[in-house]
Amino acid sequence: MGKRKTPGINGSSSADIAFMLLIFFLITTSMDTDKGLARRLPPPVPKEQQNEEVDIKKRNLLVVLINSNNQILCGDQFIDITQLRERVKEFVDNPYNDENKPEKIEVDVPFFGTQWVTKNHIISLQNDRGTEYQAYINVQSELTAAYSELRNDISQKKFGKLFMELNDDQQKAVQMIYPQKISEAEPKNYGDK
Repeated sequence: MGKRKTPGINGSSSADIAFMLLIFFLITTSMDTDKGLARRLPPPVPKEQQNEEVDIKKRNLLVVLINSNNQILCGDQFIDITQLRERVKEFVDNPYNDENKPEKIEVDVPFFGTQWVTKNHIISLQNDRGTEYQAYINVQSELTAAYSELRNDISQKKFGKLFMELNDDQQKAVQMIYPQKISEAEPKNYGDK
């Protein structure tokens, strides 16, 4: 008797099985998604105002610059990221009406009555083209956290709640006292000059 041959395995359906497994794993697995910045873009500038220059008093402007080495220049001093939040809070609040910080304007605020606020302040965030993205995000987070802390503090004092727990009218009133004004400039090559 001769040796019997083993029949070969039919491989025609293996491609279909591999495809089905691929689809299964793509559907059942989750992918990490990068989180962006929660920012609402300002409305477009009307055509008649596009070429007008806005005159900003120097005392109302705080420039925060991140250089290509990820160092933070706040105003005229290099600071650590851990100091930025307090600097911004002090600038925006200007509790002692310092003449080197934003001017205070008297505003009638619902629920609060007449308040002195730094309505015209602006924080100008600028970065070098060589700035790392994570450093930029960290600075953005600190700027936003400064406003959040100021709003939470006044919300707790007035309403006994955090800012996010307030109703829409109460939130608008608190935002009148601490309007978030962050201006982001186009990145430049500061190191080349």
